[in-house]
Amino acid sequence: MVITEVRIKLCEENSERLLAFCSVTFDNAFVVRDLKIIEGAKGLFVAMPSRKLADRCPKCGGKNHLRARYCNNCGTRLDENRAVRLGDGRVRLHADIAHPIHAAAREQIHNAIIKAYYEEKEKAQQPGYVCTYDLDDYDYEDTPVTYTSVAAEVARSVQPHPAHSPVKGTHFTPSSPSARPSAPCDEENAPSRNSASSLTPSATRGNTCGT
Repeated sequence: MVITEVRIKLCEENSERLLAFCSVTFDNAFVVRDLKIIEGAKGLFVAMPSRKLADRCPKCGGKNHLRARYCNNCGTRLDENRAVRLGDGRVRLHADIAHPIHAAAREQIHNAIIKAYYEEKEKAQQPGYVCTYDLDDYDYEDTPVTYTSVAAEVARSVQPHPAHSPVKGTHFTPSSPSARPSAPCDEENAPSRNSASSLTPSATRGNTCGT
């Protein structure tokens, strides 16, 4: 395992114990972000990227952070002492997302990060200093995928809809009264000319037969 790059982002001076964020690249192929450099009682130490631990509400099953006093879902009061305590009595509230699995790897990463931290502090004193932590990591020979680039590509690929052909067959124009289809005429049930006068106006409108 070779550490090929370490990037440091210094924190403001009023950040108490948190001194910097950092990212570590291994073998020019894999990067781990959001490591933290923290000032402890025995000096600087490196905290691995982590996530907050959660448990489930005994009533509704909703997930809650271990520091939560009430369930975020149903409002049930939770036991404030439910978190697991470590051997030194501290409450375990976070779990590492990525971390070394033996002491030699941890020491290698720690030493590389602390060295880069002090070098970054010296660079920060120089005029024109630019932090490299937030610079993009993608290969500049390839264009990064963004919403704007995807939308532009879709717009280029969409073809205009062709114009409709002239109306043919049974199609008709609603605005043209003469084109509207007439109701079917039943010769047997159609009223004769002599009896047409006996029908009501509504009946004559509902069933007429052309002569």
